Amino acid sequence: MPSNPFASLECLTLENPNAGDSDACVIWLHGLGASCNDFANLLPELSLAPGARIRFVFPQAPTLPVSVNGGYQMPAWYDLLSLDVDRKFNAEHLAQASAAVAELVEQQVAAGIKSERILLAGFSQGGAVVFDAALNFAKPLAGLLALSTYFATSETCSFNAANQALPISIQHGLNDEVVVPALAARAEAVLQAHGYQYESHRYPMAHEVCREQIADISAFINRCLPVLAKA
Repeated sequence: MPSNPFASLECLTLENPNAGDSDACVIWLHGLGASCNDFANLLPELSLAPGARIRFVFPQAPTLPVSVNGGYQMPAWYDLLSLDVDRKFNAEHLAQASAAVAELVEQQVAAGIKSERILLAGFSQGGAVVFDAALNFAKPLAGLLALSTYFATSETCSFNAANQALPISIQHGLNDEVVVPALAARAEAVLQAHGYQYESHRYPMAHEVCREQIADISAFINRCLPVLAKA
């Protein structure tokens, strides 16, 4: 295995075919054992604002052996060593994945999209990565969408001042037995202690996405990435 399996992430990139050149971007990470297509398949269900020119980038996690699954190799953003509420993980993997996401943001900036128009989203493991990437990032971002996840690096995060006012939406299932709701509450407590504002959503669901939540995801994206008049 390469020393940094996240050095060159493959991505599925989707543009709005009817909106012209994109002026905003959502970078959306899937969960453990999943693929970049998971949330790409959700796009038709979103109610995005008419005229929104949003590019969606869905990175694919590399294949890694995962300790909690007996070393079985699967798409993963980091090796997970335990599943208890104080779950242990491979910190080097997570740091490398976070840096790779930051590089994806920089690529979008280089392509002409301002950092303030880039939103990071992630589910489960992917959410843990974007928590770290967004709150360490040295340029202002549009928003952070944390889905059924936890703030794995809350004790090592730099909490860069550039994103102190970052809009954050934490969405979690009340019946989640994979990432228990207490972990979402713990993330919220850390954010509150560091002076962040966030919105909190809970749903009667397990470790998944539900219909009611799709409306909240759509509203958050529309609010963070409002339609701009074409120059």
